Amino acid sequence: MTEHAFELTPLDVRSHEFGRTVRGYDRTQVDEFKLRLSSEIERLIRERIQAEERLKSAQDQLRAYRERERALNEALVSAQQLRADTRHQAEREAELVVREAEAEATRLLNRARIEEQLVRERTANASRNFAAYVAALRALMERHLAELDALEAAARASAPAPVAPHHPPAIEPAPPAPELAAAGTEDPA
Repeated sequence: MTEHAFELTPLDVRSHEFGRTVRGYDRTQVDEFKLRLSSEIERLIRERIQAEERLKSAQDQLRAYRERERALNEALVSAQQLRADTRHQAEREAELVVREAEAEATRLLNRARIEEQLVRERTANASRNFAAYVAALRALMERHLAELDALEAAARASAPAPVAPHHPPAIEPAPPAPELAAAGTEDPA
């Protein structure tokens, strides 16, 4: 499948019209399926938006910590220029603050990466689940259509032929083929 197959909006699904044929799909079932599909797409879009917002928040926090680190480094330089005798003490304190800021930034970055990975896994899982759901639904619909076709064929084969008043009696129709008889007795579930 191409990526365009997954770029449907809920409105696209709801407003899509199928062509009509003599023996087409049940319109009510198609409409119900379109509604369920559009609801699922809306839910997935909401989840993706929430995940993106969490990722953006984590990135903003990381940016703020980096700006704090930069500000701390500038403060360290100013302190060194103003007080030569406190240089050694100021450097130790600044290094401690920088290490803590880097450790915090590293923790935030790692947490953001973990959250991003979770979002990616959930998105992939949701896509797999959706594809499996569509495949199962398609298989179910195809099985039901095959059963309907078999029932229809069996009904046509067992219908009595019309008898004309001045013609010889109609010939009995042949019994249905074994595969049609077997298809008509299967459990529809």
